Amino acid sequence: MLLSAIIFGLLGSFHCIGMCGPIAFMLPVDRSNQVKQFFQIISYHLGRIISYGIIGFLFGLLGKGFQLFGFQQQVSIITGALMILAIILPSLFKKIKITDSLSRMVIKLKSALGKELKKKRNDTFFTIGFLNGFLPCGLVYMAILGAIAMSTPLKASIYMALFGLGTIPLMSAVVYAGNFATGVFRKRIQQIIPILVVFIGILFILRGLGLGIPFLSPPTNVSTLTEAAKGCH
Repeated sequence: MLLSAIIFGLLGSFHCIGMCGPIAFMLPVDRSNQVKQFFQIISYHLGRIISYGIIGFLFGLLGKGFQLFGFQQQVSIITGALMILAIILPSLFKKIKITDSLSRMVIKLKSALGKELKKKRNDTFFTIGFLNGFLPCGLVYMAILGAIAMSTPLKASIYMALFGLGTIPLMSAVVYAGNFATGVFRKRIQQIIPILVVFIGILFILRGLGLGIPFLSPPTNVSTLTEAAKGCH
């Protein structure tokens, strides 16, 4: 399942170009010094990956709670189902509105990001990447669902970090070469992303069903659940 995070990030980064591309274009990199530019871009990606890792860890705690109560298999199935529903019936999810407090937080986040884009200090690029990682993004939400289905907060954090790692090649190419992908090519990749999300959703459902398929759908660890239940008495 961790491998799916890298593939998710790699193909999903075409979506990231539309969402985070403008930020990547505006990075105040030193184009006169290629070595310095390289490390500035790496610093930006490192910031994004760390923020994704933090998000994964926090949602992994939620997943860990489900596991303690013996709901991990069900969470995996629900996660997969939500991924598929988000693609088949996107209108259901568009009706979900964020709270006013969360909306204000996003505004402050964008404001802080705008201020950092005007700076050229050594830590600027890491900060931009770190803030960028917390911006609302539908693809990140899908990755978060996958993180919740992981068995531990650490695995959830690694899942999100690997997702971020998968976005590095294309996001780096955007900084170096600008808008290099043709409209037709990008459109085809955008058509693949929903298929990929559905595929990963099916994998999570199979994982939750515990069909006894090695690596794909391991059997439910009955003894572990029994011990957990005993501990509750």
